[in-house]
Amino acid sequence: MNEPKNNKRKQYSEMPALDEGWWESVLADEQKYASAHAKPVSRAAALQEAPTPKAQPEPPDWEAIKQFYKNDHVLEMKVVGHNRGGLLVEGSGLNGFVPLSHLVELTGKEKSGDLLQSLEGYIGKTLKVKVIECMPEDERIIFSERAALAEPGKRVELFHTLAPGMRVVGKVTNITDFGVFVDLGGVEGLIHISELSWGRVIHPAHLVKLGEEIEVQVLDLSAERCRVALSRKRLLPNPWERAAEEFPQGKIVSATVTNVLSYGAFASLDVGVEGLIHATQMPLAEGQSPRDLLSVGQRLQLRVLHVDPAHQRLGFSMILDSQ
Repeated sequence: MNEPKNNKRKQYSEMPALDEGWWESVLADEQKYASAHAKPVSRAAALQEAPTPKAQPEPPDWEAIKQFYKNDHVLEMKVVGHNRGGLLVEGSGLNGFVPLSHLVELTGKEKSGDLLQSLEGYIGKTLKVKVIECMPEDERIIFSERAALAEPGKRVELFHTLAPGMRVVGKVTNITDFGVFVDLGGVEGLIHISELSWGRVIHPAHLVKLGEEIEVQVLDLSAERCRVALSRKRLLPNPWERAAEEFPQGKIVSATVTNVLSYGAFASLDVGVEGLIHATQMPLAEGQSPRDLLSVGQRLQLRVLHVDPAHQRLGFSMILDSQ
């Protein structure tokens, strides 16, 4: 499981750290996901979507907040509103935000049709939470209800132990459209959808289940922002490294259709490599589109037209007798 501490930094010293742009893309995915599954709220609630100290009578005591975070302190906060992405809370002279993905009762239920009603049901309740992000320069405080379930001190201990490149085992605590949250024993890490598999992932729920224990690799971590980026696919052989040898031009292969679009269809080989069947490489009758001919999940016999491992691109043509 965990590799020796004195070897891990040297062994993975060349692994590039994820920059803030990676995290911004994750946050954008989360906001897009929340927007797609939550109905509009009132204008008054919408105005509170990004709670900041400017909305408070007095500025928050950032030093006290940092101590709450550093000491892994559990706070009791009252829910005063909600927006598309989660709950607005206040208490102890603070106000902040609890994202949907950090609410215990909504785990696995974010897609339910009564999400708005579920969020409304939190109004007036008191939640036990921990500070998982406090950045004065951003004027933002983020809380987590799930983080409060871990015993005090675990977060600090884990961030002292974890390092990029480590292989660890954790339990899946939440599955969303944009990725999978994994409890590492006191800190939750995120496997972004792009890090789940070398092939196309239609939805993370197709690959993992709630409560399942999985092995992951640590990509990057930020103790200051309580963020741990994880990967599952990097523990698996990269099929693109041998794609040119295993799938040369002209080879006949079996593949499964993963997506059908107006200009063609994507099909995945069993090893996880995915390629495009352009509409010009399909036996389409006049007026037909790829959607008239193919469907997701359909198995095909295809001929490899070209392979470009460096850019992870593969082109196929359909064989006329494919079923």
